[in-house]
Amino acid sequence: MSRLSVPNLESDAGGSGQIYAEIKQAIGSVPNTFAAIAAHGPAALKSVLAADAVLAAGSLTKRDQEIIKLVISASGGCDYCVAAHSHLAKLAGVKPEVLKQIREGQPTGDAKRDALVGFVRKLAQSSGTVSYEDFAAIKAADYSDAQLVEISLAFATTVFTNVFNRINDTEIDFPAVA
Repeated sequence: MSRLSVPNLESDAGGSGQIYAEIKQAIGSVPNTFAAIAAHGPAALKSVLAADAVLAAGSLTKRDQEIIKLVISASGGCDYCVAAHSHLAKLAGVKPEVLKQIREGQPTGDAKRDALVGFVRKLAQSSGTVSYEDFAAIKAADYSDAQLVEISLAFATTVFTNVFNRINDTEIDFPAVA
């Protein structure tokens, strides 16, 4: 059970209720993490959603965005976000066996994807410090300077939700990870 209380999503008429309605209209339901963040910090959730809109308009594919978020979540030990981003990556077309390989730190057989996974894992394990070799490897995998900015933005928003979910012990409302 989550540690922070969340008002009834259907009856909240305040700022959080408006955010809940927008999320529900966009994706059909309000994930527990968004409900809890909005209940206690609607501006924080608006910032996360705005960052996700920037990412959606960027040049990284939805698959790459979800892979980045999954790697960070697995490295950070956030069970909620691992379940969420495994599900969202699957919806974006990543096969279940590839998701398992990513979560377990195994190569997937796709050189560009493996370069991205390795780079993001290095970022997560080193608090964002990368060597010249790490930088050269991601550039050699044909990721642009603009995409490095997008990777950084995805990293930042995912760390926020990972930390929040670890504080809140958010109840997982996504399919179980197999």
